[in-house]
Amino acid sequence: MSGNLRCVIVAVDGSEESMKALRWALDNIKLRSPSSDAEAGSFIILHVQSPPSIATGLNPGAIPFGADLEVPAFAAAIEAHQRRITEAIFDHALKICSDKNVKVKTEVVIGDSKEKICEAVENLHADLLVMGSRAFGPIKRMFLGSVSNYCANHAQCPVTIVKDTA
Repeated sequence: MSGNLRCVIVAVDGSEESMKALRWALDNIKLRSPSSDAEAGSFIILHVQSPPSIATGLNPGAIPFGADLEVPAFAAAIEAHQRRITEAIFDHALKICSDKNVKVKTEVVIGDSKEKICEAVENLHADLLVMGSRAFGPIKRMFLGSVSNYCANHAQCPVTIVKDTA
């Protein structure tokens, strides 16, 4: 693929499909070479963390007759767990990059995956977004939605969806 790409975002979520997309990007995409008038291109590995309230799927319960208060220890434990998950995902992704002798940058955002990926594409002025596809069936896709389908239709740059060939 073109050697004039300045910023390529690879979205990873810890799934094997997203790691296959990362491998595909590293093997098939040529970034812009550094020159006197242009900075070298870069790969950015992007991970979107779910907000703590969504990550748990539960709430410790409302405080009777109180304001909308959050239980700090509960939120802190969820956030610490989310950080450990992100670190594990980045460790795996960075090992893949190291094996291929490619330096990358990492970026973490918190929120709804499909919206935050598209925001990152815009904020980082990405030339290309690469992501995997979990190939959910029609029922699961109806309830969960398809992040890759949303990004393909809403991202402000070309999107490459790497499908599992097995």
